[in-house]
Amino acid sequence: MFGRRHPMDGRVKTLIDEDTRVDGDLAFSDGCRIVGTVKGNVSADSDSNAALQIAEDATIEGSVNVPFVELHGVVRGDVIASQRVELGPTARVIGNVYYNLIEMKVGAEINGKLVHQPEGKVPLLEQTSDKVGSPPSAVPANS
Repeated sequence: MFGRRHPMDGRVKTLIDEDTRVDGDLAFSDGCRIVGTVKGNVSADSDSNAALQIAEDATIEGSVNVPFVELHGVVRGDVIASQRVELGPTARVIGNVYYNLIEMKVGAEINGKLVHQPEGKVPLLEQTSDKVGSPPSAVPANS
């Protein structure tokens, strides 16, 4: 739209077709289109321009960690898009969505949290509280 080049334009080098089921993690580079089922995590290097397209009839049972994600199917796990996530009208996420930029069409469902992670910032997934596990401060006893 408005002359913006889509990250998937001419870049699909990995295809999981409709009659294909992958049991295990899937790592790829460049472009990947999933029309079938993946029971495992799907990932690409977050510093790359890798893009993932999940078709309307596709299902992923695991987390997705890819810079560019275009989702029309179902993901049962967290979606982490370091650059951009596009949720089509048939998209369903049962998990949290971590994003830098997001586009969400009417009808998309997220059963989890939307968490904005600006580019160049420490991801919220990696942040920990300094006080986790520290004992509570002592309260003086009345004598």
